[in-house]
Amino acid sequence: MANLLQTTVELTIGLFALLILTKVMGKTSFAQITPFDFISALILGELVGNAIYDNETRIGTILFSICIWGLLLFIIEWSTQKFRKTRKFFEGNPSIIIQNGHLNRKEMKRNKLDMNQLQHLLRQKDAFSVREVNYAILETDGTVSVLKKQKYDRPTYEDMKIKDKPVYLPVTFINDGIVDWENVKKAGFDEQWMKKQLIEHRIDHYREIFYLEWKHDEGVFIEKM
Repeated sequence: MANLLQTTVELTIGLFALLILTKVMGKTSFAQITPFDFISALILGELVGNAIYDNETRIGTILFSICIWGLLLFIIEWSTQKFRKTRKFFEGNPSIIIQNGHLNRKEMKRNKLDMNQLQHLLRQKDAFSVREVNYAILETDGTVSVLKKQKYDRPTYEDMKIKDKPVYLPVTFINDGIVDWENVKKAGFDEQWMKKQLIEHRIDHYREIFYLEWKHDEGVFIEKM
C-alpha cells in the first residue's frame, strides 16, 4: 500500500513538473516541436520514469534534474532568439523540395525523403500530383508548405466561373527508375505503351527516369535522373 501511495505521489509531482516546464518553454502545439525538442522530451520522460521505477532514485533528485535540464533548455531557447546563427544548429533550416515545379533530388536525399513520403505530405496539403506544385518547402517540424501553380489554384477557377471538370487521381508508373507494372496494367496500358513514352521523350531506359506519373486528363509527367 505504501508503494502504491509513493508511486501516486511521484507520478503526480512528475506530471506537474513537466507541465510547468512545458508552459515555461512556451510550446503551444506539437507542430512546433523540432528534433531537438523531441530529444528533450525523451530525456525528461526518462528522468520521471527513473523516479517512479528506481527505488534508489529519490523524487527530490529527479526534480533537481528537471530544473537543471529546464534551465539548459531555457538558455538554448534564449540563445536562438538572441543570436540568429544558433538557430540553424538547434532548430535546423527549411528545405526547398520542389522548386519552380521541379523536384530537388539533392535536398530530398539530404533530408532522407523518398517519393512515397513526399507524395503523402503533398496529399495532406490537397496536392495530389507533383505537377500541381510550384514550390514545396520541408519545414523543420517535418511538415510541408505548398505553393501551387496558378492553373491548379482552385479560387482562379471560381473567379473565372469555369464549369467543374471530372477529377482524376495521378498514378505513379516509375519511382526511382523502377517501373510499377501493376499500376501500368491497372491504368489500361502495357509495356509497348511505356516504350512509346520513352521514345517520345528521348529516353533510352527506364533507369533514366526518377519519377513518372500518369493522369487521365493530362497524360504523363516525367522527372529525369
